[in-house]
Amino acid sequence: MPPLHLYVDGSCGDNRNVGSETIAGWGVCIVRGDSGTGRGQGEVMQEISGRVMTNPESADYLGATVGSNNTAELTAIGHALRWALIEGGDDPLTIRSDSLYASNLANGNWKPKANKELVRRIRSLWLECQLNRYVSVEHVRAHRGHRWNERADHLAYRAMEGRNPEPLQFWKPGIR
Repeated sequence: MPPLHLYVDGSCGDNRNVGSETIAGWGVCIVRGDSGTGRGQGEVMQEISGRVMTNPESADYLGATVGSNNTAELTAIGHALRWALIEGGDDPLTIRSDSLYASNLANGNWKPKANKELVRRIRSLWLECQLNRYVSVEHVRAHRGHRWNERADHLAYRAMEGRNPEPLQFWKPGIR
């Protein structure tokens, strides 16, 4: 079976004065059979997106206390891992992110100085996923025309704005 790649991204409009009311969005583009070259190969299986939830009462709450670029990037990884757990299976999974910060916290290479509860929950999801499948993360350079990374950015940006994403068949890379 072709490899499974989950492209993740986060977006925050006002990243200077972040707080629990700051709106941030996350997006995940799930692709099977992508080569990683950025040309948009493979089949998009599903897209998911939403806003970063800072209210512990919310069903989508993962531990973020503020909306920011960093919490949005981390939340995207968390929801990608949640998707993998719900979807099931044992196919190897590669998360592709343009955030070294979020990637290195999610896989345990770095220790959190901030966003500790969010990172703790994401690490827990990561470890739970690894019980059934190999999970890895790869860095993708942001805003360089990589089709599926650009799509994840589009999903995150539109979620932050409270707008629906453009349908994939009409969307072009670079359109937010």
